Amino acid sequence: MKEEEKIFAGKFFCPGHPDLKAIKLRCHNLCSAYNATLEDETEKRNAIVHQIFGDFGEGSFVQGPIQIHYGTHTHIGKSFFGNFNLTIQDDAPVTIGDRCNFGPNVTIVTPMHPIIAEERRVLKTKDGREIRVCYAKPVTIGNDCWFGANVVVCPGVTIGDNCVIGAGSVVTKDIPSNSVAVGNPCRVQRTITEADSMKYHPERFGEDEFVFDK
Repeated sequence: MKEEEKIFAGKFFCPGHPDLKAIKLRCHNLCSAYNATLEDETEKRNAIVHQIFGDFGEGSFVQGPIQIHYGTHTHIGKSFFGNFNLTIQDDAPVTIGDRCNFGPNVTIVTPMHPIIAEERRVLKTKDGREIRVCYAKPVTIGNDCWFGANVVVCPGVTIGDNCVIGAGSVVTKDIPSNSVAVGNPCRVQRTITEADSMKYHPERFGEDEFVFDK
């Protein structure tokens, strides 16, 4: 198996392998180029960001600065908004649905390291080679999710559709659809219901009148 194929299969891989280092270097350099652009250099930014990600849906935007590890392993849907300092360590695949909104300093991580220190330093193969290895677990985020500032999503987590993840949360386990979840570790507080509609808060309307479907 190629080293990148090992990642997708959930096997040990060597992060220092030349093939992987080449992918990461390309992505890191593209991120540096993106971060050096001005916000109104729209065409230039758009060209760079489409080189970084495996998929970057129509109407999506990342404020920058961004720090993405592989880039091609991340797939982002339509109308995504990522605020300042988006970090995605996408050794394993990261999938983000449509119409998601991420606050500042959101971090998504997929790599895992051995727990025992000696094994984290190096593992020995039967033929006598010593290799520094890790493995990775994919992260999947559904449609229409809103993450507050400083949310961290840990390896292997799946977050369903329509979820709100409170600021500062560290998501270590799956979150079902239509949930408000907060905390470290992040826990579901309640299910989102019709009672959460803004139609029950006319004090927010100001001079505008709003029409609600339900």
